[in-house]
Amino acid sequence: MGTQTKIVVVKGKELIYTALFLILLIFLIILMVNMFGSNKKTDTKTAGKYVPGVYSSTITLGENTLNVSVAVDKDTISGVTIENLNETVTTMYPLLEPALNEINNQISVVDNVDEISYSKENQYTYIILNQAIKNALEKAVSQN
Repeated sequence: MGTQTKIVVVKGKELIYTALFLILLIFLIILMVNMFGSNKKTDTKTAGKYVPGVYSSTITLGENTLNVSVAVDKDTISGVTIENLNETVTTMYPLLEPALNEINNQISVVDNVDEISYSKENQYTYIILNQAIKNALEKAVSQN
């Protein structure tokens, strides 16, 4: 009878630490899968499938309300225009038209509106126009 009963003593603290470590490890694995796993929902959103047409958004500069119209094709943005632009607005906001022209020059090259580059001296004009373009594009995507 060469087998003897062995008694193993495990402290309660070690069990608690091991259980906490395993829970933390499982949580980290789930977090990593969610972060780095393929997420097809965001891939279809960034594909940018639009309903072709012209969509508009409004911006208010002082007492003037301007319509920013965005023309889109099935996959791309064709152009951006500002309606209700009069001499008073162009005098009060001289960077508006050059910023719009620069956006129109870059819009066909970039995939996303956020990738449009601008200079720091007229960044606020670009930010206002960029947000108006995004608002109009939400209408184009939401109808899809």
